[in-house]
Amino acid sequence: MDKLGHRKASAKIQLVGKDGKALSNTEVNINQINHEFLFGCGAFESLAYANYNSDINTFTSIKGKSIDFSVIEDRMNKWLGLFNYGTLPFYWGGFEPEEGKPHTKELMNAAKFLRSKDVTVKGHTLCWQTVYAPWLLKYDDEEIYQKQLKRISRDVGDFKGIVDMWDVINETVIMPIYDKYENPATRICNYKGRANLIKAVFNQAKEANPDGIFLINDFNLSEKYQAIIKEALDSGVAIDTIGVQSHQHHGVWGKEHVDEMLTRFEGFGIPIHFTENTIVAGPAVDPSIKDLQDAHYEDDAATPELEEMQADELEKMYRNLFENHPLVTAITNWDFGDGAWLNAPSGVIRKDGSLKPSYNRLHKLIKEEWHTQVKAKTDSQGFVDLSGFKGKYEITAKDRKSTFTLADNQKEIKVEI
Repeated sequence: MDKLGHRKASAKIQLVGKDGKALSNTEVNINQINHEFLFGCGAFESLAYANYNSDINTFTSIKGKSIDFSVIEDRMNKWLGLFNYGTLPFYWGGFEPEEGKPHTKELMNAAKFLRSKDVTVKGHTLCWQTVYAPWLLKYDDEEIYQKQLKRISRDVGDFKGIVDMWDVINETVIMPIYDKYENPATRICNYKGRANLIKAVFNQAKEANPDGIFLINDFNLSEKYQAIIKEALDSGVAIDTIGVQSHQHHGVWGKEHVDEMLTRFEGFGIPIHFTENTIVAGPAVDPSIKDLQDAHYEDDAATPELEEMQADELEKMYRNLFENHPLVTAITNWDFGDGAWLNAPSGVIRKDGSLKPSYNRLHKLIKEEWHTQVKAKTDSQGFVDLSGFKGKYEITAKDRKSTFTLADNQKEIKVEI
């Protein structure tokens, strides 16, 4: 039995010409060019790349024109060489630092660029107590609540067809008791009640894009998160996917920990995304630091030995999730390059842009081991049998090319070339 059978599909591919006639006894090359599984990463690099020569306002997280374009291009090409799924930052405070002036154009440029490269894009996040817009605090709770709903309608609606996947609400376990600083999300969470707020923001997102995929997301993976999800689902909230944050700055979790956690969340029977995965090529954060926002890494935290450890542990985790957990349909490595969040050496490339062992290890898995390429010859009716990893394929015959998608429940696929 194929242990990766849940990641694969089979179909009879019929090759036909422009005239509709079958191409019989024809040599073909079938090569997978994208996975159905979402191998993701934070895609902040695309903001700098897509807006480098733009005359519009620079998004606040873009270093932009202070960096030579060749550096940005090199990083972007390396990103595209590994990932097919990108998370873009829609943190309200950065996205709309001045009320009524959102950075829609900058984010749209980045999102459209990624889509042009066949990358699935997710927006992160629509409702969260951190990186909030400070101008909201001048309003009363009801006004903040209404502005939150309008913000969701505006942004999900504006990006419909380009960004169709969203982290709708982030970190609801801690949201009503978050006291690090005053923020609008905690205020409206207590004003409306957590369950009511969750239902309202999901309903608003679904109304703005009925075909969208909407996630709840959290770092607190305890029974409290389970209870929140169950309550929401039982009340009819359309949670499409469960988001699991896996920042492992305090130490690598290991297979036993991951499996135990997933056993609990797989019980809901809906897809699970590892939305923010971090394994650091550096020392573990002091366990006394409970809020990772308070952590900081020194510039020389990484060593060659720790980089190899990072690669080993990433490979183990990806293998476990891809091979053993069918409900897991996406993994997002949170940092692409070292020195991003917390200055951590958590990326798959170094600050100077050179590839780390973790990049090469993931590339070998995704692009080589978990990859399908077939050379075959069609039969008298133009058919060739294909069994391979689910995803998008390019088929070449007689110096002509076409594409098709291999997915579940397809017996025959007709491809015109």
